[in-house]
Amino acid sequence: MEVPFVDLKAQYRLIAQEIDRAISDVISKTAFIGGYFTKEFEKAFCHYLGVSHCVGVGNGTDALYIALRSLGVGQGDEVITVANSFVATSEAITMTGAKVIFVDCDPVFYNIDLKKVENAITSKTKAIIPVHLYGMPVDMPTLMEIARKYELIVVEDAAQAHGARIGERKVGTWGHAACFSFYPGKNLGAYGDAGAIVTNDEALAVYARMLANHGRVEKYDHEFEGVNSRMDGIQAAVLSVKLKYLDEWNEKRRLNAKCYTEQLKSTGIIVPKEDDSIYNVYHLYVIRVGNRDEVREHLKRKGISTGIHYPVALPNLTAYKYLGHRPEDFPIATRFSKQILSLPMYPELGEDQLNYVCEELKKVAIPIEEEL
Repeated sequence: MEVPFVDLKAQYRLIAQEIDRAISDVISKTAFIGGYFTKEFEKAFCHYLGVSHCVGVGNGTDALYIALRSLGVGQGDEVITVANSFVATSEAITMTGAKVIFVDCDPVFYNIDLKKVENAITSKTKAIIPVHLYGMPVDMPTLMEIARKYELIVVEDAAQAHGARIGERKVGTWGHAACFSFYPGKNLGAYGDAGAIVTNDEALAVYARMLANHGRVEKYDHEFEGVNSRMDGIQAAVLSVKLKYLDEWNEKRRLNAKCYTEQLKSTGIIVPKEDDSIYNVYHLYVIRVGNRDEVREHLKRKGISTGIHYPVALPNLTAYKYLGHRPEDFPIATRFSKQILSLPMYPELGEDQLNYVCEELKKVAIPIEEEL
């Protein structure tokens, strides 16, 4: 049996007529960059999240960079973020001229370890970027208390957490701003690159929109030098269609996660932990095993695609060698990077496929000895 890691074709088949009509409408109106369709998506996404402003941009990395710059982060500043994320999170910090300060991850939920954040704060700290990793929200009430105490900016990296909630409040509504990626494989994915900044701060939204559009309001009225990062009409139209299904798709992801967990919880394999107050949208279903590479090869031979998110903790990347970190400085992120394995996860995943993955996994997986 073949089990792809993500099956975007299956999703398209379910909504093909709506998607085709939406793309055709963009072409017929030649609204290719910004314009009507982008504005309509921005309004719909604001309504979905419960925020006042949404600025569509070219991708999630640009969203982080533009948000940070719009909030005044730059040369001489330090920005704290987690050691286990995609490089875009830390890359955006460095792009502003600020210095990235890594904090190890929490051993239970894999998000930034809030117990260690205060120790990383210095007189140069300007902001914190919490990453809602794998679709699991960071404890934002606690983080915002820390931020208020030290008068720090918070920009949520919600690239993997569309629709995730803490209680009834969605991620993306807690910080001064939040950034989303709509990369095709996300819970809410476009058919190309796209991203967004959301905020309740009108002045921030106005500045971010100008910064993303060459520093201008009108066509040739440039108040400052900006960048070129605008959501295109086709991506916006696709996202508007998909947004209507996001909650339904997230529920299916959660059901799939529950199926995985039920079948694997007594095997010694480390499965994601649940919290009743948290609504995890399972962008990824990440397990930990003692023989990750062997397991991955076995599953590959059986037609099962997997991923590793992420195989090297950010401070251990060659790109950050200049910071002088050692792997032992981030023991949890470093250890987990050798154990984690992302299983197939998407709303259209069938029960027979889920059962097959679990059956094959249990044949070869070695439990994590230290946690037995």
